Amino acid sequence: MLFAPIFGYLGDRWSRKSIMIMGLTLWAMATFIGSFMMNFWAFLFFRALVGIGEASYSTIAPAIISDLFTKDTRSRVLALFYFAIPVGTGLGYIIGSEVAANASDWRWGLRVTPFMGLFALLLIVFFMIDPERGLAEGAHLRPSSPMIDLRALAKNKSFVLSTVGFTCVTFTAGSLMWWGPEFAFLGAKAACGAKAGCQDITQANVSYKFGIVMTMAGLLGVPLGSYISQIIRHKVPNADPLVCGATLMLSVPVLFFGFFFARYSLNACYGLTFLAGLLLNCNWSIVSDITLYIVIPTRRSIASATQILISHAFGDAISPYLIGVVADWVRPALTPFHPTTDGLTVHDRTPEYYDIEFRCLQYALFGCCFFQAAGSFAFLVMSWYVIEDKTKADLIIAENIEDNEPIIDETNVQE
Repeated sequence: MLFAPIFGYLGDRWSRKSIMIMGLTLWAMATFIGSFMMNFWAFLFFRALVGIGEASYSTIAPAIISDLFTKDTRSRVLALFYFAIPVGTGLGYIIGSEVAANASDWRWGLRVTPFMGLFALLLIVFFMIDPERGLAEGAHLRPSSPMIDLRALAKNKSFVLSTVGFTCVTFTAGSLMWWGPEFAFLGAKAACGAKAGCQDITQANVSYKFGIVMTMAGLLGVPLGSYISQIIRHKVPNADPLVCGATLMLSVPVLFFGFFFARYSLNACYGLTFLAGLLLNCNWSIVSDITLYIVIPTRRSIASATQILISHAFGDAISPYLIGVVADWVRPALTPFHPTTDGLTVHDRTPEYYDIEFRCLQYALFGCCFFQAAGSFAFLVMSWYVIEDKTKADLIIAENIEDNEPIIDETNVQE
């Protein structure tokens, strides 16, 4: 999150292929070395290095795609690219739970991923090209100063609103991915009560199934959102934010009832969570596509980086913590006495314990619905401005205006 703006700045000015090679190398090495750390702070340090490595390609790769493709082709390629987020997250649950169940040390789950990184690194070194910025559109613009870039982004209504909307999406997604397996497990244990066979309900099994659910939601949701938007935009020019707003609004009741039915049916919880994840994932590639076509080519990396910084800082970086705080805050209102986990093993926990923990977390997770509604509103308002902002960027590209000349002010360009 913190290094994304740095790589965004470098990505608009220096060799993006070299930056991605260095970033992926750091990512793979830090993941592998960190898996051997037995001290918490040393382990945390190497996990931070993993995040820095990830920031290198997450900010630069979309801009490279935008320089290679335009219009519907760009949208399709971005949809393919953003498979990585939901699919990778889902596979993380699956692989992690399997390693925890079958290996002597959970750290072996971390030692699998560096080999995937090495494979990607070899593909970048030998096959990836770093196109000229704006190549697909025939633009030849020079990068401006960071302050001019940031001022232009702040004045871009579509960029600001899309960032707000996407932050609400990441807030919900972060809460769901962090607390979802725990919530489903508590619901299943509370529903089972003291019946025979309740001991067979384990967190590892729930996490494994939850990972499959979210992986499938990503596999279908990312291309579905992009496909729907591509079809509609030929008749409705501002279709992209409308699709984002509509799918996000539809996810509100779905996720609400998913949280509600988790106490009564684990399968119903999985099904509604899948549908909610499907609707949430419809936004990923569309938002990136919007960000790329409402700003000029020499500003796309810093735009993606700024969006990453804000959406993570106020989205999935804080949402799991806030959900936990709210869950602890409502517990005294539910019961004056609550059995703690101190001195208790998993087998000693009573059905009442699971029921209270489930209800605390349920009430806290209901707050995600408000963020979904707020994000939907931001996207719908953005539909009023997206055509205007896209036209401004297209006009600058068409006229090859050197944006770093002080006499030119992008915000004054009229449609």
